[in-house]
Amino acid sequence: MNFQRGRQKDEPRIDFVPLIDVLLVILIFLMVTTTYNRYSELQINLPEAGAEKQPERPNEITVAVDPAGQYTVNHQPVRFTGIEALVESLRRAAAGAAEPVIVIAADAKATHQSVVNVMEAARIAGYSRITFTTQARER
Repeated sequence: MNFQRGRQKDEPRIDFVPLIDVLLVILIFLMVTTTYNRYSELQINLPEAGAEKQPERPNEITVAVDPAGQYTVNHQPVRFTGIEALVESLRRAAAGAAEPVIVIAADAKATHQSVVNVMEAARIAGYSRITFTTQARER
């Protein structure tokens, strides 16, 4: 006896709604638990030195630093007993100039601390315009 004579058979089907729900839960879990590392890079454009000599500026103070850490301010040797000695030398060399440019000419083998001492002395003296000298490479 066939009691289901007029009734059609339902074909099996796959229901995607629960599958999508499970995938969304997995996606949310991965988004919450993943750590993102951001590596920062410095984009530095280095200046190029020209072969031309810059004209002399009247309110320019040249501070030279040699590898032994000795200083000269406008070709006058300065005995380093502390930052205050450099401050006084810079003020004397400025001779009342409003905003002199401090030009630091440090030897390539001079210590970093020697250059920082000059920069700190310029800051204490109230001079904010500081520049460095370079030389062109021989080819």
